[in-house]
Amino acid sequence: MNKNNITLIGMPGAGKSTVGVVLAKVLGYGFLDSDLEIQEQSGKLLHELITELGDEGFLELENRVNGGFSVSRSVIATGGSAIYGKEAMEHLRDISVVVYLRLSCESLEERLGDLHERGVVLKAGQTLHDLMEERTPLYEKYAHIVVDAEHMEIRQVVKTIVKALQNIQ
Repeated sequence: MNKNNITLIGMPGAGKSTVGVVLAKVLGYGFLDSDLEIQEQSGKLLHELITELGDEGFLELENRVNGGFSVSRSVIATGGSAIYGKEAMEHLRDISVVVYLRLSCESLEERLGDLHERGVVLKAGQTLHDLMEERTPLYEKYAHIVVDAEHMEIRQVVKTIVKALQNIQ
């Protein structure tokens, strides 16, 4: 584990990108949004890629992009499905401290609009609750730190992460 980078994981709507930008400013780090990186490298929006490549094809692309990050002093905000990429997650655990931002399904439903428009990988008939049940063990498996972000403002989440980082350094 390299403590020079922080990777944020969690469900769509958990605040990874928002928290990531603020955390990067507080730490004086760079900020990298893996979803934006995927879009930039492909020239397409996430939901277009999922439609074009299918769920598996998109997950392979995401795994490849996330597994190729070579950064220092950066906060990396991943897409919610990043945890399906075993190689990428092992790489991210090697180059960074992985922080899982945990929220309740109710909070996530309030924050999220149309899941398909957001580029969320969902199987046919799968609900947000189903997706959360499937992903939570993976988030917990890969996380070095778990932050329960329920009822917290962005600044509180950032302070909690900074404090947790100090405790492992």
